Amino acid sequence: MFQFINTLLIGITAGSIYSLMAIAIVLVWRSTRVVNFAQGGLALASSFVGASILAREISFWIALPLAMFAGALFSALTEYFLLRPLLKRSGDKGEEIFLPIIATLGLLGIIKTILNFTYGDRIGSIPPPISDRGFVVSGQVIALSPMRVLILGIVLVLMVLLTYLFQRTNLGLSLRASSYAPEISRLAGVRVDLIRTAGWAISGAAGAAAGILQTTNGSGAISPESFEFSLLLVFGFVAAVIGGIESLIGAVLGGLTLGIILAFILMYIGGSLVFFSAFLILIVILIVRPQGIIGVKGGRRA
Repeated sequence: MFQFINTLLIGITAGSIYSLMAIAIVLVWRSTRVVNFAQGGLALASSFVGASILAREISFWIALPLAMFAGALFSALTEYFLLRPLLKRSGDKGEEIFLPIIATLGLLGIIKTILNFTYGDRIGSIPPPISDRGFVVSGQVIALSPMRVLILGIVLVLMVLLTYLFQRTNLGLSLRASSYAPEISRLAGVRVDLIRTAGWAISGAAGAAAGILQTTNGSGAISPESFEFSLLLVFGFVAAVIGGIESLIGAVLGGLTLGIILAFILMYIGGSLVFFSAFLILIVILIVRPQGIIGVKGGRRA
């Protein structure tokens, strides 16, 4: 029974981080109709900013928001200098719809190269700011520590803030309008280019937070070749598809669902099947319910 509960707790913690990355992917999709495959690389770069700050013995509570700011800045610059020219070239109706997506793959390679050139074999460290020792219940240690409670709390706060921002504010309305009907939005006075940049910036901040929390929940170490961030991108993307790539709430549900499923596969079947299982789940969802858990078939969610 304890093994089952521990596996469930591990899955919920991991799934909450996948949810945050899924939200980042959904935000970019809903603001520009682009899947950002450089999201993991941007999160890695932002996490290195956080690790560099922590190396100067500065508090985690300062490093985290600064890393999120760096993620927002990196993503905003990406949208401005890379995506915006490509979107204008392809047109708002997307005659060359794959150009921006291919560009994000190229950007991922560039980010990895820059990080390798800058840091080489050096390893950054983002240790847990509080104890990561599990609580003791009935004489047994469970897979829930103060650090994991903190991770769940941070993710919950960010999810609520981002969902409220997107669903209940003028900025969120402008983001949706700029994506669905950019020309009409311009005629209505919406600064579409600026709004899209804001969407990417918010996404970058969310992705950076996911990267920092993923590192503290794992080994606490990062390098330019950290495979954890590639997994985070893949699992975040799968979570977004599971939930319905149009829905922030769906991204949360998708992340938690995926995290729990993969935790049980890891515990009861083996780690070698985790990556395979994520892609298998993706394919099954695309075949059985391509609109996802929350998505509406043949339409878009507000």
